[in-house]
Amino acid sequence: MNKKRNTFFRLLKELFVSFPVMVPLSAACMIFASIVAAMPSLLLQKVTAVIETQMTGGDWNAAWTEIRPYLFGMLALMISGVIATTACEQMRVFFAQGFLCKLRRKVFDKMQSLPLSYFDTRKHGDIMSVFTNDVDTIRELISGLPQLIETGMTVVAVFGIMIWLSGLMTLVVLAGFATMFFISKVIGAGLTRYFTRQQKSVGAAEAYVQEMIDGGKVVKVFGRKNACKEEFARLNAELYQNSYRANAYSNCLFPIVMNIGQALYAAVAVSGGVFMTLGVRNFSLSGLPLGLSIVIPFLSMTKQFTGNLNHLTMQITSIGMAMAGAGRVFDLLDQEPETDDGKVALIRRDGVYLWKHPHGDGTVTFQPLKGKTDLIGVDFAYASKQVLFDVSVHAAAGQKIALVGATGAGKTTVANLLNRFYDIADGKIRLDDINVNKIKKADLRKTIGIVLQDAHLFTGTVMDNIRYGRLDATDEECVAAAKIANADDFITRLPNGYQTALTGNGAALSQGQRQLLTIARAAVADAPVLILDEATSSVDTHTEALIQQGMDKLMKGRTVFVIAHRLSTVRNADTIIVLDHGRIIEQGNHDELIAKKGVYYRLYKGSFELE
Repeated sequence: MNKKRNTFFRLLKELFVSFPVMVPLSAACMIFASIVAAMPSLLLQKVTAVIETQMTGGDWNAAWTEIRPYLFGMLALMISGVIATTACEQMRVFFAQGFLCKLRRKVFDKMQSLPLSYFDTRKHGDIMSVFTNDVDTIRELISGLPQLIETGMTVVAVFGIMIWLSGLMTLVVLAGFATMFFISKVIGAGLTRYFTRQQKSVGAAEAYVQEMIDGGKVVKVFGRKNACKEEFARLNAELYQNSYRANAYSNCLFPIVMNIGQALYAAVAVSGGVFMTLGVRNFSLSGLPLGLSIVIPFLSMTKQFTGNLNHLTMQITSIGMAMAGAGRVFDLLDQEPETDDGKVALIRRDGVYLWKHPHGDGTVTFQPLKGKTDLIGVDFAYASKQVLFDVSVHAAAGQKIALVGATGAGKTTVANLLNRFYDIADGKIRLDDINVNKIKKADLRKTIGIVLQDAHLFTGTVMDNIRYGRLDATDEECVAAAKIANADDFITRLPNGYQTALTGNGAALSQGQRQLLTIARAAVADAPVLILDEATSSVDTHTEALIQQGMDKLMKGRTVFVIAHRLSTVRNADTIIVLDHGRIIEQGNHDELIAKKGVYYRLYKGSFELE
């Protein structure tokens, strides 16, 4: 309960911070409208009192003269209430949509600051559900919040007038209110519980659907359609059960509270008549005797009181859903961002990249960027499982280092550590003799280009996807990079050349063509250090030759780390490092390792591809 309360008040705080002027102004309009909505009951009491006085042969002309100001007053209050409510609604629409816009931006910005480990341990579809379903549930609450506050203030104002007119009659209303409150609390607890489960079930179902769409070909190839249907049926049934129970609680709450309100109205009418008949003394702050001038307005206020309570109970549903969604949104926002304590920056001066070192005494020194890379006694673990043990690698500027080994040996982990996607447990990684922990992450990653095994293209033109490597690159530089990657030939044969639109991760292109574009993207980035992670593992021999030629051009003058299963692609490496279960078991150039007749020799002679 405390967590839900904290979530609610945090949501209100975020709203006030986003709109520090409009939200209080809207609240003032709501308070005014609430007071105005309650005031006619007082005027009605005055009118009823005048009528009650004149019922036994009074002067009705004089009574009309006395009543008329009250009626005009009621009309003025109604007009004022309409104006205040309209102004409040207009402001509500503005800040509700504006708040959601800011919240989505905040969530997306937060996502960009999270480490890769966050995405490695969560389903992407579930994260997407935070942006869509969970934020949308908050919209329901924010949109209804002004009405919720106005309704609550009206209840308070009406209750205050009730106490003023008759404490005795107010006790009758309080008895009905206590019953409403108890039932609302019991049902509301179950409602919130199941709406929370519903939001989690929605995220799980969406994550599974996205996974099946991404792996659609694999599903069909291995004949897993029926198994996928069964799993989705299970997730869907779980979503159904949670949604059914949440809405069952929601749908039964309003009728119960509404009927209690009707019974309360009748109870007030009967008790008022009984009290008048028995001549019971009226206990009130106003000092007025108990009569029709009290009972009739009290019936009107009871109707207004219970009607607003009914409206509040209807809001419990949106509050329950919003708290479930807001909880998931805040869980994402509260995740620890990727830390960056680096001070060393990368600058470009006269066409040359330099490391800019700030020192404690206020001085600044500059060092040329060359690309020399060293891993010294590196240990690393994913969660509690250690995957690298005392790994040391030296790559002089311009050298080509090959990492080979079976799947799970730790090759890609080394590449991830160079980019500081993860931080090492022990040891050091140096770039140009600078500890990478001292380099700003954004600048570090500018110096390291990477071509992955799985080519990923974004929605946009071919030119846009190449320029993704360096957003300030000119069209001419992008074309030059495509020529380096051997991609220019197939690009010029596309319907619109470099302006051909790509969607669905470049679905209209072959795997090899997509890979050539990622090489062009790395070429336009012009990074001094290059990582090629299984870049040719999933293409045919002809395309592999094209890719290999592109990579050979790209590797000139750079420090290169090549990760490969196909040993034929690493023969010309300056140093070949053989990894096995996170440990270096052999290293040297091709001829040296062949001469040793060790693991590399057996792999090379037995097969040109590690399994």
